[in-house]
Amino acid sequence: MKPSILAACILPALLASCRTTPTNSVEDQAFSQVRIVLETNCVHCHGDNRLSSMPPINDTHALSKLIGKHWIVPGKPEMSRFFQVITFPDTIPGAMPPTGHAISKKDVDTLRTWIKAGAKVPQQNIKFTPRGEMPRSI
Repeated sequence: MKPSILAACILPALLASCRTTPTNSVEDQAFSQVRIVLETNCVHCHGDNRLSSMPPINDTHALSKLIGKHWIVPGKPEMSRFFQVITFPDTIPGAMPPTGHAISKKDVDTLRTWIKAGAKVPQQNIKFTPRGEMPRSI
């Protein structure tokens, strides 16, 4: 076998084996706070057992499908339907969560910052698990 053909066959495999993938990139660490907010406030109703009419937020792949459309507009929280409904007062129909209480200001700020920074999600799919008590519908 010619050396150039041998190099063309072996070099890509050799380089791939040397590549390192960080387990906790800066992007993933920033998303961890967003994940906690989603799991605490959204995943109970928008997770695996959601109604078919509800946008899915059960893992990062499902969440990424909502990004770039009107649901989550990277860089523009106020233009994002997702952000609008979590900041509506309880008296407005469609306010989320529909539990008679708003998401905390800290959690709203976390989501605003995430969307403003581009609404990035980790490449690896992360399954969301509801945290805390199941919200009560009003």
